[in-house]
Amino acid sequence: MSANRPAAVVVLAAGEGTRMKSATPKVLHTLCGRSLVGHVVAAARELDPENLIVVVGHAREQVQGHLSAIDPAAHTAVQHEQKGTGHAVRTALEELGDRGVALDGTVIVVCGDTPLLTGDTLQRLSTTHAADGNAVTVLSAEVPDATGYGRIVRDGASGAVTAIVEHKDASEAQRAIREINSGVFAFDARLLVDALGKVRTDNSQGEEYLTDVLGIVREAGHRVGAAVAADHREILGINNRVQLAEARRLLNERLLERAMLAGVTVVDPASTWVDVSVTFEQDAVVHPGTQLLGTTHLATGAEVGPQSRLADTSVGVDAVVSFTVADGARIGAGAQVGPYAYLRPGTDLGPKSKAGTYVEMKNASIGEGTKVPHLSYVGDATIGEFTNIGAASVFVNYDGEAKHHTTVGSHCKTGSDNMFVAPVTVGDGAYTAAGSVITKDVPPGSLAVARGQQRNIEGWVARKRPGSAAAQAAAAARRESEGEQ
Repeated sequence: MSANRPAAVVVLAAGEGTRMKSATPKVLHTLCGRSLVGHVVAAARELDPENLIVVVGHAREQVQGHLSAIDPAAHTAVQHEQKGTGHAVRTALEELGDRGVALDGTVIVVCGDTPLLTGDTLQRLSTTHAADGNAVTVLSAEVPDATGYGRIVRDGASGAVTAIVEHKDASEAQRAIREINSGVFAFDARLLVDALGKVRTDNSQGEEYLTDVLGIVREAGHRVGAAVAADHREILGINNRVQLAEARRLLNERLLERAMLAGVTVVDPASTWVDVSVTFEQDAVVHPGTQLLGTTHLATGAEVGPQSRLADTSVGVDAVVSFTVADGARIGAGAQVGPYAYLRPGTDLGPKSKAGTYVEMKNASIGEGTKVPHLSYVGDATIGEFTNIGAASVFVNYDGEAKHHTTVGSHCKTGSDNMFVAPVTVGDGAYTAAGSVITKDVPPGSLAVARGQQRNIEGWVARKRPGSAAAQAAAAARRESEGEQ
């Protein structure tokens, strides 16, 4: 347990976010596989707080349901009317009080729309707060252009924060300051509770501002300090789709950099997108135009792309996957997939197996060394080891009402243009002839032929298509054949 373990982290997520222009609440918009509020909650959890409480308001049932799914231990407090950030924090503390929680220690307040904020930065804020003995510590950042932001004004001698001055109210000298307020704070819990009771609403918005707490505690003789974020981009808040896209790009760059420094080759980071939950082993290779989503995992030497989209898919050691869409699949060591393959949920490719060009699989278990090279659909099937499925084969698994299973054994050779009408079993070592529709079980070691006998009708083209190009070509071929005789 950390010595700086906060008594509580309060996440402010009650706003509507009208500038997103969306039916989806702002904090539920996603980037890199996680919601905005989900990123903030995950960062807060790295501090191991005694209590984590999220203030909800707009679309609260949706937000509460989402929080229950991603972090069931998190509490929520409902801000029925959005009366400012100070009111939101007071609502959270009152909810904790109603639960019998008596806060003593540090309370950290974060915004629910800052997905780039890291646990390391929050830990630095908490550590600075404790080390400097502050009543309040502001997370600040030094930015290239501070226009529009509240400036952090410090005492020249002590470095303490004397004021946060909004841009419109700042003097020319204050506007030259590049250190800005992030809206993230660490508070002494007891002083925070007391100060929130003194926050007034005599402002243009008629709201309770959390920043007013800083002046209240300073007037009472307590110190206000600041901790500077290592990267100013961490404090970026999301208010519209443009900012969401920019944050997504920045987070994606962070994730790819982490992967590359851990020994993964990313050929073109600019065209590669990954979720926060994707994992890699050393010497995996990711080619351009690839998206890796959900719980996808690339093992050592795995090679994915170009132009591939894998979700919740594991790729084994030295497997190669190109021009492929896969969702909920398992690709074994040394397997080959694509180009232009589609692996649907439940696909399990064994070691050194193959799902080739224009192959679709669903709920299919493919044994070691088995190949489905091209132009085939394999659904609801089990195929043994070292079997070859001929081109243009279809596992006919649906009778219009229910799905049925097909089993093909090991060391089988099935012909091209085969239909396997489930439920049906092809035994080990069996063959099926090209063009066959297999509706009955095939015993091990048998050859199944299920097609009509070929019948040639001599002279049909000359009689039925006289004068056609086909008739002329046939006549010429006949004359040539007779001349050779």
